[in-house]
Amino acid sequence: MEWANGDYVLTDDQARMDFEAICQLLAATYWAAHRSREVNARAMEHSLCLGLFHQGCQVGFARAVTDQATFTYICDVVLAPAHRGRGLGRWMMHTLLAHPQLQTLTYALRTKDAQGFYAAFGFRPAEYLRRSVNPD
Repeated sequence: MEWANGDYVLTDDQARMDFEAICQLLAATYWAAHRSREVNARAMEHSLCLGLFHQGCQVGFARAVTDQATFTYICDVVLAPAHRGRGLGRWMMHTLLAHPQLQTLTYALRTKDAQGFYAAFGFRPAEYLRRSVNPD
């Protein structure tokens, strides 16, 4: 699927994703800077991904892990700094949550610093159990 917003295009077509740009965007985040390219590739392969493009260049990315029935885990929502402040992050999240394959009973995500942003979409802090090989 594809959506347009002015000069920006959002797509869920994995064939159009610019893996190099995605790795650069993720490397600049606190949550994914440690990930290898192989881990990023495997994660994308098993997720529904949205790529945000401006004049043919990928400037944003969002990923969702889902069983397409009971849960969706939103992750790796990132936008290049030069494109922030234009409502594009809100557009990406709105489009992701409205995606036909993500109409599930529960949505979850984890963030250290964007609670206000996600609260606008109905997300609330919750306690949960976690096991990870990466303590961060």
